[in-house]
Amino acid sequence: MKLIIGNKAYSSWSLRGWLAAKQSGLPFEEVVVPLYNADWDKRREGDEFAPSSGKVPILWDGDAVVWDSLAIIDYLNEKTGNTRFWPKGDAARAMARSMAAEMHSSYAALRRKCPMNIRQIFPAQQPDADVLADMSRIMELWAQARARFGGDGDFLFGDFGAADIMFAPVITRIVTYSLPVARFAPAYMQAVLSHPFMQDWIAGAQEEDWVIEQFEQPAT
Repeated sequence: MKLIIGNKAYSSWSLRGWLAAKQSGLPFEEVVVPLYNADWDKRREGDEFAPSSGKVPILWDGDAVVWDSLAIIDYLNEKTGNTRFWPKGDAARAMARSMAAEMHSSYAALRRKCPMNIRQIFPAQQPDADVLADMSRIMELWAQARARFGGDGDFLFGDFGAADIMFAPVITRIVTYSLPVARFAPAYMQAVLSHPFMQDWIAGAQEEDWVIEQFEQPAT
């Protein structure tokens, strides 16, 4: 398999796709391409990007091609016998899938006003009301998952899985923008940030030379 991703410092959807590939345990080739540089428009017109219209991440598995992070999770879940991504219990799995789908489609204010930048920690500012509303909903979901299905594990549903993958970029945003969280949340956030996969990604982001200036200042 070959997974094409964007800058590790900035590309939240690439992080999700990459974590899914790592979680699968299957071997894959990682190809990192810089976003928005002088060659970006030409590169995204190439055959490898054609199925996704130039978007990353995009996963090639022989003749099969999958783009969009949630689709990549589901594809790899099937390839690994439905054992590595979703909780086993029906109720837990239903909630985990719903949370992942909500993360996929929601929280526009958080995405727009707090873009991912793993290499930065900006001075704390009072978040806008719509960002706080997004954070309140995320805290509510995390609390429910941990209370109902977290058990003795460190993650939302006990073991690291698809729901944690989908929310991992949110955790980096919380750190970057010093966003307020519920009292229970830092322990969960630290568990995700300390996961070996996340540590590898963060190290890769720190080593990148590419800089996208529009993401190097707090969004206004």
